Amino acid sequence: MSVHYLELAPSAFTLLGTGAIVYKGEETTKGGENAVDFDRVAKGGDQAVFAKINLKNVPPGTYEWVRASVTYQNYDVRFNINNIPLVGNLSQQKGTIASFVGFNTYISSITPRSKTLLLNDDKKQGFWAFETNLSAPYDAYNQLYSGEAPAGATTVVNPLFGSSPIPAGSCVVTGKFETPLVVTGNETEDLTVTLSFSINQSFEWMDSNGNGQLDIYADGVTPPEKIVDMGLRGLLPKWE
Repeated sequence: MSVHYLELAPSAFTLLGTGAIVYKGEETTKGGENAVDFDRVAKGGDQAVFAKINLKNVPPGTYEWVRASVTYQNYDVRFNINNIPLVGNLSQQKGTIASFVGFNTYISSITPRSKTLLLNDDKKQGFWAFETNLSAPYDAYNQLYSGEAPAGATTVVNPLFGSSPIPAGSCVVTGKFETPLVVTGNETEDLTVTLSFSINQSFEWMDSNGNGQLDIYADGVTPPEKIVDMGLRGLLPKWE
Protein backbone atom coordinates (compact mmCIF):
# COMPACT_ATOMS: atom_id res chain seq x y z
CA MET A 1 0.00 0.00 0.00
CA SER A 2 0.97 3.64 -0.11
CA VAL A 3 0.23 6.58 2.16
CA HIS A 4 0.58 10.10 0.78
CA TYR A 5 0.13 12.22 3.89
CA LEU A 6 0.62 11.81 7.64
CA GLU A 7 -0.54 14.29 10.23
CA LEU A 8 -0.45 14.20 14.03
CA ALA A 9 -3.41 16.00 15.64
CA PRO A 10 -3.39 17.20 19.26
CA SER A 11 -7.15 16.97 19.78
CA ALA A 12 -10.49 16.10 18.23
CA PHE A 13 -10.95 19.77 17.35
CA THR A 14 -7.74 20.05 15.32
CA LEU A 15 -8.83 20.77 11.76
CA LEU A 16 -7.25 18.88 8.87
CA GLY A 17 -3.97 20.52 7.92
CA THR A 18 -3.51 22.40 11.18
CA GLY A 19 -1.80 19.59 13.10
CA ALA A 20 1.82 18.49 12.71
CA ILE A 21 2.25 17.37 9.09
CA VAL A 22 5.14 14.92 9.38
CA TYR A 23 5.04 13.40 5.89
CA LYS A 24 3.77 14.42 2.47
CA GLY A 25 4.53 12.63 -0.80
CA GLU A 26 5.35 14.11 -4.19
CA GLU A 27 2.60 15.75 -6.23
CA THR A 28 2.43 16.71 -9.91
CA THR A 29 0.27 18.51 -12.48
CA LYS A 30 1.43 16.38 -15.42
CA GLY A 31 -2.13 15.14 -15.91
CA GLY A 32 -3.68 18.62 -15.75
CA GLU A 33 -4.83 18.83 -12.12
CA ASN A 34 -2.83 18.57 -8.94
CA ALA A 35 -2.38 14.89 -8.15
CA VAL A 36 -0.27 12.41 -6.23
CA ASP A 37 2.66 11.31 -8.39
CA PHE A 38 2.30 7.53 -8.30
CA ASP A 39 5.74 6.96 -9.81
CA ARG A 40 7.32 8.65 -6.80
CA VAL A 41 5.16 7.58 -3.89
CA ALA A 42 6.64 5.45 -1.12
CA LYS A 43 5.15 1.96 -1.10
CA GLY A 44 5.42 -0.73 1.55
CA GLY A 45 4.04 -4.12 2.46
CA ASP A 46 2.81 -5.46 5.77
CA GLN A 47 5.26 -4.76 8.64
CA ALA A 48 7.52 -2.70 6.35
CA VAL A 49 9.11 0.57 7.48
CA PHE A 50 7.23 3.13 5.41
CA ALA A 51 9.00 6.38 6.34
CA LYS A 52 11.66 7.70 8.70
CA ILE A 53 11.13 11.19 10.07
CA ASN A 54 13.60 13.23 12.08
CA LEU A 55 12.04 14.01 15.46
CA LYS A 56 13.63 17.45 15.27
CA ASN A 57 11.08 18.20 12.55
CA VAL A 58 8.11 17.24 14.73
CA PRO A 59 6.85 20.13 16.90
CA PRO A 60 6.90 19.30 20.61
CA GLY A 61 3.44 18.51 21.87
CA THR A 62 0.92 15.89 22.89
CA TYR A 63 -0.83 14.17 20.02
CA GLU A 64 -4.00 12.11 20.43
CA TRP A 65 -4.83 11.38 16.79
CA VAL A 66 -3.21 10.36 13.49
CA ARG A 67 -4.50 11.18 10.02
CA ALA A 68 -3.22 9.09 7.13
CA SER A 69 -4.17 9.72 3.51
CA VAL A 70 -4.08 6.35 1.78
CA THR A 71 -3.33 6.53 -1.95
CA TYR A 72 -3.03 2.95 -3.13
CA GLN A 73 -3.63 -0.65 -2.12
CA ASN A 74 -2.63 -3.91 -3.83
CA TYR A 75 -4.21 -7.16 -2.69
CA ASP A 76 -5.50 -10.52 -3.90
CA VAL A 77 -9.15 -11.54 -4.17
CA ARG A 78 -11.02 -14.65 -5.27
CA PHE A 79 -13.68 -14.63 -7.96
CA ASN A 80 -15.68 -16.86 -10.30
CA ILE A 81 -15.76 -16.87 -14.10
CA ASN A 82 -19.09 -18.23 -15.27
CA ASN A 83 -20.61 -19.32 -18.57
CA ILE A 84 -17.35 -19.97 -20.39
CA PRO A 85 -18.05 -21.52 -23.81
CA LEU A 86 -17.04 -25.22 -23.94
CA VAL A 87 -15.71 -25.00 -20.36
CA GLY A 88 -18.52 -23.97 -18.06
CA ASN A 89 -17.60 -22.26 -14.81
CA LEU A 90 -14.23 -21.66 -13.16
CA SER A 91 -14.78 -21.15 -9.45
CA GLN A 92 -12.54 -19.62 -6.78
CA GLN A 93 -9.95 -18.19 -9.12
CA LYS A 94 -7.35 -15.70 -7.88
CA GLY A 95 -6.93 -12.13 -9.01
CA THR A 96 -4.96 -9.07 -7.96
CA ILE A 97 -6.55 -5.66 -7.41
CA ALA A 98 -4.65 -2.40 -7.68
CA SER A 99 -6.99 0.15 -6.11
CA PHE A 100 -6.53 3.91 -5.98
CA VAL A 101 -8.37 5.61 -3.15
CA GLY A 102 -6.51 8.94 -2.92
CA PHE A 103 -8.07 12.25 -3.97
CA ASN A 104 -6.38 12.22 -7.39
CA THR A 105 -3.41 10.20 -8.67
CA TYR A 106 -1.28 10.66 -11.77
CA ILE A 107 -0.46 7.17 -13.04
CA SER A 108 1.96 6.60 -15.90
CA SER A 109 1.47 2.84 -15.68
CA ILE A 110 0.25 0.24 -13.22
CA THR A 111 1.23 -3.43 -12.88
CA PRO A 112 -1.09 -5.21 -10.43
CA ARG A 113 0.82 -8.49 -10.73
CA SER A 114 2.69 -9.05 -14.02
CA LYS A 115 0.71 -7.31 -16.77
CA THR A 116 1.09 -3.56 -17.26
CA LEU A 117 -1.58 -1.00 -18.11
CA LEU A 118 -0.30 2.28 -19.62
CA LEU A 119 -2.29 5.35 -18.57
CA ASN A 120 -0.28 8.61 -18.40
CA ASP A 121 -3.29 10.32 -16.88
CA ASP A 122 -4.93 11.44 -13.64
CA LYS A 123 -7.35 9.08 -11.93
CA LYS A 124 -9.79 10.11 -9.22
CA GLN A 125 -10.63 8.14 -6.10
CA GLY A 126 -12.17 4.79 -7.00
CA PHE A 127 -10.05 3.81 -10.01
CA TRP A 128 -8.99 0.16 -10.08
CA ALA A 129 -7.08 -2.31 -12.21
CA PHE A 130 -7.78 -6.04 -11.90
CA GLU A 131 -5.45 -8.76 -13.18
CA THR A 132 -6.58 -12.37 -13.23
CA ASN A 133 -4.30 -15.15 -12.00
CA LEU A 134 -6.08 -18.20 -13.39
CA SER A 135 -5.19 -21.73 -12.45
CA ALA A 136 -3.52 -23.99 -15.02
CA PRO A 137 -4.22 -24.79 -17.82
CA TYR A 138 -6.15 -21.53 -18.16
CA ASP A 139 -3.33 -19.24 -17.05
CA ALA A 140 -2.49 -18.46 -20.69
CA TYR A 141 -5.75 -16.51 -20.82
CA ASN A 142 -5.03 -14.10 -17.98
CA GLN A 143 -6.36 -10.61 -18.59
CA LEU A 144 -6.00 -7.11 -17.15
CA TYR A 145 -9.13 -5.03 -16.67
CA SER A 146 -9.72 -1.54 -15.30
CA GLY A 147 -12.65 0.56 -14.18
CA GLU A 148 -13.93 3.05 -11.63
CA ALA A 149 -16.13 2.72 -8.59
CA PRO A 150 -19.01 5.22 -8.38
CA ALA A 151 -18.04 8.70 -7.20
CA GLY A 152 -18.46 9.08 -3.45
CA ALA A 153 -18.77 5.34 -2.83
CA THR A 154 -15.33 4.80 -1.29
CA THR A 155 -15.45 4.35 2.48
CA VAL A 156 -13.32 6.77 4.50
CA VAL A 157 -13.51 6.35 8.27
CA ASN A 158 -13.36 9.58 10.27
CA PRO A 159 -14.55 9.30 13.88
CA LEU A 160 -14.08 13.08 14.16
CA PHE A 161 -16.59 13.99 11.44
CA GLY A 162 -18.50 16.19 13.87
CA SER A 163 -15.56 18.30 15.04
CA SER A 164 -12.98 17.91 12.26
CA PRO A 165 -14.49 16.99 8.87
CA ILE A 166 -12.55 15.54 5.94
CA PRO A 167 -13.13 16.77 2.35
CA ALA A 168 -15.19 14.46 0.16
CA GLY A 169 -13.18 12.42 -2.33
CA SER A 170 -10.11 12.10 -0.13
CA CYS A 171 -9.03 9.00 1.76
CA VAL A 172 -7.79 10.54 4.99
CA VAL A 173 -8.33 7.82 7.57
CA THR A 174 -8.30 8.96 11.20
CA GLY A 175 -7.31 6.92 14.23
CA LYS A 176 -6.72 7.57 17.94
CA PHE A 177 -3.71 6.53 19.99
CA GLU A 178 -4.62 4.48 23.06
CA THR A 179 -1.99 6.52 24.87
CA PRO A 180 -1.29 10.01 23.50
CA LEU A 181 2.04 10.42 21.73
CA VAL A 182 4.21 12.96 23.57
CA VAL A 183 7.09 14.64 21.76
CA THR A 184 9.28 16.76 24.03
CA GLY A 185 11.99 17.78 21.58
CA ASN A 186 14.61 16.25 23.87
CA GLU A 187 14.30 12.61 22.77
CA THR A 188 17.49 10.55 22.81
CA GLU A 189 16.00 7.43 21.20
CA ASP A 190 13.78 6.67 18.23
CA LEU A 191 10.01 6.54 18.52
CA THR A 192 8.21 3.96 16.39
CA VAL A 193 4.65 4.63 15.28
CA THR A 194 2.75 1.67 13.86
CA LEU A 195 -0.38 2.21 11.78
CA SER A 196 -2.73 -0.77 11.56
CA PHE A 197 -5.43 -0.37 8.90
CA SER A 198 -8.63 -2.39 8.96
CA ILE A 199 -9.45 -3.91 5.56
CA ASN A 200 -12.30 -6.09 6.86
CA GLN A 201 -14.70 -6.45 3.91
CA SER A 202 -13.35 -3.22 2.44
CA PHE A 203 -13.58 -4.65 -1.09
CA GLU A 204 -17.25 -4.55 -2.07
CA TRP A 205 -19.23 -5.29 -5.20
CA MET A 206 -22.87 -5.45 -6.23
CA ASP A 207 -23.62 -9.08 -5.42
CA SER A 208 -26.29 -9.55 -8.08
CA ASN A 209 -26.97 -13.22 -7.40
CA GLY A 210 -26.54 -13.07 -3.62
CA ASN A 211 -23.91 -15.82 -3.38
CA GLY A 212 -21.38 -13.67 -1.51
CA GLN A 213 -18.80 -14.16 -4.26
CA LEU A 214 -17.50 -11.90 -7.03
CA ASP A 215 -18.78 -13.18 -10.38
CA ILE A 216 -17.75 -12.24 -13.90
CA TYR A 217 -19.15 -13.83 -17.03
CA ALA A 218 -17.61 -15.00 -20.29
CA ASP A 219 -20.76 -15.42 -22.39
CA GLY A 220 -20.47 -11.97 -23.93
CA VAL A 221 -23.95 -11.08 -22.66
CA THR A 222 -24.06 -11.04 -18.87
CA PRO A 223 -22.29 -8.01 -17.35
CA PRO A 224 -19.81 -8.60 -14.51
CA GLU A 225 -20.76 -7.67 -10.99
CA LYS A 226 -19.76 -4.07 -10.39
CA ILE A 227 -17.00 -3.08 -7.95
CA VAL A 228 -18.34 -0.29 -5.73
CA ASP A 229 -15.99 0.20 -2.77
CA MET A 230 -12.31 -0.27 -1.96
CA GLY A 231 -12.00 1.95 1.11
CA LEU A 232 -10.61 1.22 4.55
CA ARG A 233 -12.64 0.46 7.65
CA GLY A 234 -10.49 2.05 10.32
CA LEU A 235 -7.05 2.91 11.68
CA LEU A 236 -5.47 1.82 14.97
CA PRO A 237 -2.21 3.68 15.66
CA LYS A 238 0.22 2.86 18.44
CA TRP A 239 3.69 4.03 19.42
CA GLU A 240 6.64 2.74 21.37
